[in-house]
Amino acid sequence: MKAAYIENGKVLVGEMADPTPGKGQALVRTHSCGMCASEAHFLHAGQNIIDLSRRLGGPYAALDFARPFVPGHEYVGEVLDYGPGSKRTVKPGRKVTSVPIMRQDGAHAVIGFSHDCPGGWGELMLLDEDIMMEVPSDMDDDHAAMIEPLAVGLEHARRGRPDKNDAALVLGCGAIGLGVIAGLRMMGVAPIVAADFHEERRKQAIAMGADIAVDPREIDPYAPLPAFGGRKVNLIYENVGQPGMLQRIIEAAPFEGRIVMGGYCMEQEHLLVFAAQNKRLNIQFAGGEEPQDMELAMRAIADGRIDVTPWLGARIGLSGVAKAVGEMSGPVAPVRTVVDPRTF
Repeated sequence: MKAAYIENGKVLVGEMADPTPGKGQALVRTHSCGMCASEAHFLHAGQNIIDLSRRLGGPYAALDFARPFVPGHEYVGEVLDYGPGSKRTVKPGRKVTSVPIMRQDGAHAVIGFSHDCPGGWGELMLLDEDIMMEVPSDMDDDHAAMIEPLAVGLEHARRGRPDKNDAALVLGCGAIGLGVIAGLRMMGVAPIVAADFHEERRKQAIAMGADIAVDPREIDPYAPLPAFGGRKVNLIYENVGQPGMLQRIIEAAPFEGRIVMGGYCMEQEHLLVFAAQNKRLNIQFAGGEEPQDMELAMRAIADGRIDVTPWLGARIGLSGVAKAVGEMSGPVAPVRTVVDPRTF
């Protein structure tokens, strides 16, 4: 198959071996796959995650950074076939997506960060039939590829255990932060304050349901909110994933504040623990989405409760992947560039 792949920290395009499905595994042809900032972070800091998994255990331990692997974990595709002895849960020809995890046939891999389970930057994938879910046939492929990143934001939102008495601050308004805002809005949380350096992202935060969107270089998002009776935020969602963020949040958070760490920082973080203890802070580390979040994301996109159309930038073929990875951040970068690996 043709694919864009990572090898020794570089994005390349070429031929890769077609994956062969085992028991419980579906062979899927990719239609559309979003490009996530975590893949760009992995180019520079992926070895840290591999080494940590080898030391403490985890699915990244089997990944060899010097060998090619095909990224892409925000995907939609068409079922082609199954491995021998499979239950064949979705008929061939139907569209599917899934939580990007493979647990069948004795495997425990993250799809897109595995030599055995290539991701959506390639023409073919293997998906776990037990967690694969069928996508409505009339759902646009690019919208369907946004189910996974939206689901991550919805998972992070609920991890904060928000209620209607909370005032929430969402730091970073990429796809995950926007998903957090959408999730909080659906749960009736208000006010929601969004903070991002980029004007376009702040506009999208308002469209997604934030009450206020500020540039934190100009307005302190932790200060009393004049538009809301002088309230301060008490529930803070971090969606940036850069070292130093947690310590800065700890220093700015209010007494008995709650912090949800959703950004995927792949570098070591240094903390002054006493600063958090002194304020009696609760810090919750959010992970990836679960099937319930995928189901909610799919329904919300399908019925129009959440419009992901503004997230979508260019739709590219494989030859444009390396350039798109290099341009993933910045004031004019779209929330998501989408790859169609069937085109070059």
